[in-house]
Amino acid sequence: MLEKIRETFSNMFRTLSGKSRITEKNIEDAVEEIKAALLDADVNLRVVRRFVNSVIEEAKGEKVLRAVNPGQQFTKIIYDKMVSLLGDEKKDLSLNGPDTQSVILLLGLQGSGKTTTAAKLAKKLKADGRNPLLVACDLVRPAAVEQLSVLGESISIPVYKEETKNAVLVAEHGLQYAKKHFYDTVIIDSAGRLQLDTEMMEEIVQIKKKVHPIETILVADSMTGQSAVDVAKTFHEALTLSGVIFTKFDSDARGGAVLSLKSIASVPTLFIGTGEKLDALEPFYPERMASRILGMGDVVSLVEKAQAVYDEQEAEKLQRKIAGETFTLQDMLEQFDKVSKMGSIQSMLEMIPGLAGQINPDQIDISALKRQKAIIQSMTVKERANHLIIGPARRKRIARGSGTSVADVNKLLKQFEKTRLTMKKMAKGKMSALPESMQGLANLF
Repeated sequence: MLEKIRETFSNMFRTLSGKSRITEKNIEDAVEEIKAALLDADVNLRVVRRFVNSVIEEAKGEKVLRAVNPGQQFTKIIYDKMVSLLGDEKKDLSLNGPDTQSVILLLGLQGSGKTTTAAKLAKKLKADGRNPLLVACDLVRPAAVEQLSVLGESISIPVYKEETKNAVLVAEHGLQYAKKHFYDTVIIDSAGRLQLDTEMMEEIVQIKKKVHPIETILVADSMTGQSAVDVAKTFHEALTLSGVIFTKFDSDARGGAVLSLKSIASVPTLFIGTGEKLDALEPFYPERMASRILGMGDVVSLVEKAQAVYDEQEAEKLQRKIAGETFTLQDMLEQFDKVSKMGSIQSMLEMIPGLAGQINPDQIDISALKRQKAIIQSMTVKERANHLIIGPARRKRIARGSGTSVADVNKLLKQFEKTRLTMKKMAKGKMSALPESMQGLANLF
């Protein structure tokens, strides 16, 4: 995500960091690069002008020109301005306590991923201790109700639905059902259209009047850029939005929508969708996103993802195995599964300082990971426990069983040895902030 703009910033910072002195000309050249990068990322022109003018105003003072390390000082100014542009601080959902019902109204254009986002949000709130109910009020798009029902069943969250074309009535009845059955959070999936129209607005206005949502959230496709911001502004003027959830953010190479939203529509970004899986919904942290955009990584988010799949005892056990050279192919297979739960390899590499923006997504062979898993799964328990017993005959059998070649098996075993060595070195160093397994597994790509 955001590859183009991150590459520009990373290159610019590397150039400036090598200078012992920065002149006004250096700053002007850097600002021109920033301006071009933001416009190329489809950021609103007014936002770009405001951003670069504020950077110039602060950077041309003695604070940068006479700083001991002017490159770092200039980078800090860009970072602070970027955080401000993105919204300054994280905005949480304003939900009532468990004894008082909270209603969340989701709205947006057709194709934005609203129904899937409703399920993602319900799953997240359930994990946070809430008791959610999904209400199917998208009675326009064919199979929308059925889709929400299937998604709800997959995450064990009930869906209220009716055989009617009156969405306002369904919303009202859903609220009554939730109160009767003690659901503390009601998530309403409203209808979208291919474009904004009077009928759509009138229906959502009526639903909002009847259910009095505590959160009115627009679900927008980040890949539509400025169109998403314009839609947010229109909805906000008509309904007063409390926030926006951007979907398909993992596929957004530019980032213009999220960079323009707060300034143009005066609405905060609440979450970003980072994949198709129902747990791929991340809270939006302006300071962390600024770090990613500027190619500085995002260690905090990476550690949080790791903590979600590694408990403390597992982490300690893994570290002992790595340090004692008892890490096996079976352990590696288990780490593959854990790492895959944390998101795509590319998204994790983007969070590691020093690697963010340095690895082209095209260089990452995801199919290689599948081959490696298949090879290990074709081994016997003894072979996984002791790779040294895997001789030529065994390698042929494993290749046949995994649908790969002997060369693939040989390559995996060599990479495994290299990974064990790298992980052992890191286990003895000071890299405990990141899971050693992830650091070593990076050798496989």
